[in-house]
Amino acid sequence: MKMHRTITAKRVIAAVERSMLDLDSPGFCIACGAEAHGVEPDARRYVCESCGERGVYGAEELMFLLDTAPGA
Repeated sequence: MKMHRTITAKRVIAAVERSMLDLDSPGFCIACGAEAHGVEPDARRYVCESCGERGVYGAEELMFLLDTAPGA
């Protein structure tokens, strides 16, 4: 799966840590790299408010995808 270059393991891990400390439910759009809020942890292919693509994934879900992405 191709991900936007700004979606890094460091950025995703920081978002997951934030979600454990407060009510923030972060996610990221793999098409444009935008951060999304109020996203379920296991979200896949939600519509991005920034670019309109169905590329928003929950931060926790992206942790699994980053682990299996080629070159990760």
